Amino acid sequence: MSTPDNHESQEARSGIGFDSHPLAEGRKLVLGGVTIPHDKGLSGHSDGDVLVHAIMDALLGAANLGDKGIHFPSRDPIYKVISSLILLEQVGILVAQDGWRLSNVDATILAQNPKLSPFTTDMRNNMVASLSVNPGRVSVKVTTTDYLGFVGREEGIAAIAVVSLVSVDSKSSG
Repeated sequence: MSTPDNHESQEARSGIGFDSHPLAEGRKLVLGGVTIPHDKGLSGHSDGDVLVHAIMDALLGAANLGDKGIHFPSRDPIYKVISSLILLEQVGILVAQDGWRLSNVDATILAQNPKLSPFTTDMRNNMVASLSVNPGRVSVKVTTTDYLGFVGREEGIAAIAVVSLVSVDSKSSG
């Protein structure tokens, strides 16, 4: 759909991201950049932060910039145990350089245990800082799966995120 030449409009896009990792002994549990007291942590090449990973993929998808594996390949040793918040900051820069501004993030963590609601404000604040946005643009929620599936059996944790971007100028990306 095109717009008349004399009428400029902001383009909007949405993206969705999902990530899950198994819980493992000997790892810290890091979600949204917050270290959560727990006897297991998430296995992964970086810090295994499924919340931040889901948001990164949602941002990259909305901007049509690929996925986190393209930008931060797990085979590259530079990303071994790196804080995912550092990678999120880099994704935010890539998205902005491509002409997009974050409208909002809505993310949900799926975990049976530990209980995460006491940590969501700190998680949100970490992501707000990494993305340099107003706190009202980022929402973090938590839920369980009522003991169903790998999350319910406490074998892993997952996260899903939806983001909306708006164009910074009146470009019409294709």
